[in-house]
Amino acid sequence: MQTASKKVINGWAMYDWANSVYNLVITTTFFPAYYAAVTGLKNFPDGITFLGRRFVNTELKDYVLAFGFLVIALLSPVLSSIADYKGNKKNFMRFFCYMGALSCSLLYFSDKTHVTLGLMCFMFAGIGFYGSQVFYNSYLPEIAAEKDMDRISARGYTMGYIGSVLMQLIGFALVMTMEDKGLALTITFLLVGIWWVGFAQITFARLPMSSKSERKSKKHVLVNGFHELKTVWQQVIKMPVLKRYLSAFFFYSMGVQTVMLVAIDFGIKELKLPDEKLIITAVIIQLVAIVGAIAMSKLSAKYGNVKVLIFTVLLWIGVCIAGYFITTEMHFYILASLVGLVMGGIQSLSRSTYSKLMPETKDTASFFSFYDVTEKFAIVIGLFSFGLIEGLTHSMRNSLLALITFFAFGLLLLLTTAAAQKNKPVVS
Repeated sequence: MQTASKKVINGWAMYDWANSVYNLVITTTFFPAYYAAVTGLKNFPDGITFLGRRFVNTELKDYVLAFGFLVIALLSPVLSSIADYKGNKKNFMRFFCYMGALSCSLLYFSDKTHVTLGLMCFMFAGIGFYGSQVFYNSYLPEIAAEKDMDRISARGYTMGYIGSVLMQLIGFALVMTMEDKGLALTITFLLVGIWWVGFAQITFARLPMSSKSERKSKKHVLVNGFHELKTVWQQVIKMPVLKRYLSAFFFYSMGVQTVMLVAIDFGIKELKLPDEKLIITAVIIQLVAIVGAIAMSKLSAKYGNVKVLIFTVLLWIGVCIAGYFITTEMHFYILASLVGLVMGGIQSLSRSTYSKLMPETKDTASFFSFYDVTEKFAIVIGLFSFGLIEGLTHSMRNSLLALITFFAFGLLLLLTTAAAQKNKPVVS
């Protein structure tokens, strides 16, 4: 096939520009800062009542986010199967886009008297983001020739990074110039939703909509995705190296993704850092993550993927131990920089390692769907465990120590992966 026109390609990449603001502005910085201020001990000295039980504020947020990821993990196979219906793709992508954008904007009404509303919007924004992402990703093979996929995919990531940082700076300017910091944050939530849905219109206008006659014929669309995952698993268990690697990925992802999602909460709660400094920290993490991804790529070319992953997981264990002991603002900045370095490296290296260990197959979509679902279930367990331990001990530092267990299991399984690579065969 030929790569689509420049207009279509730019329209596709623009969706990264549109929806990436959710990931950086809502998940990573502004909402955690606002939520901590609204639900802190000043307003809720005895904790937050939810479903008849009292919770520590960040414990409850972890549970809600974990449940959202559970929904995403269960929906992903269904959405991947639906994505095969070419004519339906844009409509489903539009539905999840609007769900996510509206949820972000409705956070404007979240305050100390509407905590549940804020948490529900936070969760549905995530479902909208990841739900629309399935259909967005599935467009790539339709609009790009194989030789152009890497270049076009990178363009999308670049657009997403630039767009999210611009929106972050707009929010930061509001926080710095407005006397009412809470209002500045809620206005930012409103703007994120408008930004997301507004720029997405360029994507929806330019991406092709196939006729119903061009849709793939597929029966049992609601269960087909799960059937494909089962088929992939039956192949994985016959491949010792890939089986051990995926097991290692599952365990260390519990730690990696959880740290990334709760890092700002830790700075707010344990070190009492002000909002503007946390926002700057989040930008620093993003910048350092790019350096980490490049550095890990070069190291893997020299020493091999699995060896570099073993080294990276050891660094993550060091991050968790250091996090338990840090007490100053400068300690947090140093640790945040290290998190950014290993965050970017381990994410890019994990995916490329999986690509190299996969069997030769044309059904790459099913294999990456399996990889994605594995990661989402890991996030669910990691977040739930982090929240549970904080709820029991009333200390996020204890939760950090508990994450070491996940990293330790991941490390041991990576060592067995390295041993299996030496012994071969790839397939048993």
